[in-house]
Amino acid sequence: MAPQLKDELDIVIPTIRNLDFLEMWRPFFLPYHLIIVQDGDPSKTIKVPEGFDYELYNRNDINRILGPRASCISFKDSACRCFGYMVSKKKYIYTIDDDCFVAKDPSGKDIDALAQHIKNLLCPSTPLFFNTLYDPFADGADFVRGYPFSLREGVPTAVSHGLWLNIPDYDAPTQLVKPRERNSRYVDAVMTIPKGTLFPMCGMNLAFDRDLIGPAMYFGLMGDGQPIGRYDDMWAGWCIKVICDHLGLGVKTGLPYIWHSKASNPFVNLKKEYNGIFWQEDIIPFFQAVTLPKDCDTVQKCYVALSQQVKDKLGKVDPYFTKLADAMVTWIDAWDTLNPGSKATANGIAKGK
Repeated sequence: MAPQLKDELDIVIPTIRNLDFLEMWRPFFLPYHLIIVQDGDPSKTIKVPEGFDYELYNRNDINRILGPRASCISFKDSACRCFGYMVSKKKYIYTIDDDCFVAKDPSGKDIDALAQHIKNLLCPSTPLFFNTLYDPFADGADFVRGYPFSLREGVPTAVSHGLWLNIPDYDAPTQLVKPRERNSRYVDAVMTIPKGTLFPMCGMNLAFDRDLIGPAMYFGLMGDGQPIGRYDDMWAGWCIKVICDHLGLGVKTGLPYIWHSKASNPFVNLKKEYNGIFWQEDIIPFFQAVTLPKDCDTVQKCYVALSQQVKDKLGKVDPYFTKLADAMVTWIDAWDTLNPGSKATANGIAKGK
């Protein structure tokens, strides 16, 4: 049986090291095309195991392809991965970190994370009414008594957010308090995040429909030269959730699990996160209150409108957010330059495709 979406999905991997971890993923990733975004020193050679179909971009390539617009792509931070989203020409993206390995389910069987993400993306979401059996489209589940029949068709799924076993995705203060804590809880569930509810998106095990939400999957300005790091995926998560809610799209979280093998240094993380720990107390209320104009019927229009509100409201918190808002507009400009005619709209109807 041919792998699902073989010609419709790219796997995006940000890295600073040789990709030996792909050997473990070989049975699952080999049929797919990889886009590798090399962070850090572009003169360093990154080795990729034999047999994989891939393209590799370093900082020199990013500067060459985007020119002045390359300023919107973070340097020395895993946020550089979003360049891979931009240059892909596929409908779907799966992104994974290079310290993530194949996990096992409670029966001891290897988990094909990519297959589960594909299943999540190809099934509708139900953000407008919560189903107490979680995903009503899963095997052995259905809509429960009292679930409105008018809402059972669901909405297109734009994002599938996977989880992790072993090293939890904690912030630096929690890492410092619980240095030896490991996540061993395998919860066999997928759920739609309700409309109006934000979530902390982790980029290490994430898939999305690039046609539906790709232009909003910008991981911000992080890392080298910026006053903040490790908020890249969360920033993208807050932005995409507001836009998905506005356009009538769904976000799922839960299965699949991967095995997160390496804990980053909590003291280094604290330096990166320090400003964000304070700023998020303003950022979250901002995203909870934000509304988008009714005439914003494409992801691009939504994102540009959101960037203006970031500048107006969060720019008062710190000048960084004014810079970030400008980078958001630059990102959309670069996206549209590399992807002319791609305008994802409400309910998954694409124009100009």
